[in-house]
Amino acid sequence: MSMAPAVPKPLDGSVRFFSVAYLPTYVATLFVLLLIWAGAPGAEVSLRRAWRTATGVSAGQAVWIALGTTLAALVFQPFQLAAIRLLEGGWPDALGAGPCRRLQRRRKERLAARAAQAGLPHDASPERVQLAGVAAARLRLRYPLPDHLLRPTALGNVLAALRDSAGRDHGWDAAVAWPRLYPVLGDRSRAVVDDCRDSLDGAARLCVTGAATALVSAALLLRSGWWLLLALVPAALAALAYHGAVQAALAYGDAVRAAIELHRFDLLEALHLPLPDSLEEERTLAQHLCLHWRQGVPPPSRYEHPPDPAPDQAG
Repeated sequence: MSMAPAVPKPLDGSVRFFSVAYLPTYVATLFVLLLIWAGAPGAEVSLRRAWRTATGVSAGQAVWIALGTTLAALVFQPFQLAAIRLLEGGWPDALGAGPCRRLQRRRKERLAARAAQAGLPHDASPERVQLAGVAAARLRLRYPLPDHLLRPTALGNVLAALRDSAGRDHGWDAAVAWPRLYPVLGDRSRAVVDDCRDSLDGAARLCVTGAATALVSAALLLRSGWWLLLALVPAALAALAYHGAVQAALAYGDAVRAAIELHRFDLLEALHLPLPDSLEEERTLAQHLCLHWRQGVPPPSRYEHPPDPAPDQAG
């Protein structure tokens, strides 16, 4: 019996659209509609009224609600990357990016101080050594090494650490190499990467949608007294989804790092470049390629093409 670990099956386009785009939009639409059916905006809000209205919705009205939700999900689908950038901290210092970045720097420094205890004396307890090792691993996965790459949010720093460290030991710059390496991944590696990316995108979409729903709900319930507390429901969902997005980003980072480790030579073969004989030679070639992709310097001038198939194989 095979003991190989199960590989998650990547989502096809329709299933991905449903889970990443449609489902969060549908939940948000239904929540706002329930508030409106309950009497918002207004001082008299009644859940009983909302229930009566919801149970009285005709089939035609339900179809129009479903179509409207689908249209909204389709319209906002191209903004998925913008949602990720927003959660990474892509907003100006005037909106609080500066203080948030300083907070992240203090957290990084505290983690680095705990990780520095890896150089403890030989008589240090195993527990202290283990804690220092855990802190060093968290520091590597959650924060980029250069301080100028530090982002204002935890999610932004996890993804910045991924772009900074993936492939670095072998000379690769993941930011420019990954779009070219992804097409040559094997099926198993691509399935793992896609599954982690779907989880990240779904959590990020749910977080942004929940936060927007909380703002709309607060505006609708502003004159409703204690009913305003209902706006905390989508706000709590957004906070939970954000923490899920951070965990999904950590898993995605592990998947991308593993894919680069396993398939970087497949990229060289696809480019018809000779395989390096040593780590130093690989670093030189990788840095040259990344400079070409990033800055437009001339590409390597030596190519290596596979031999033509034998006549009996060609036939």
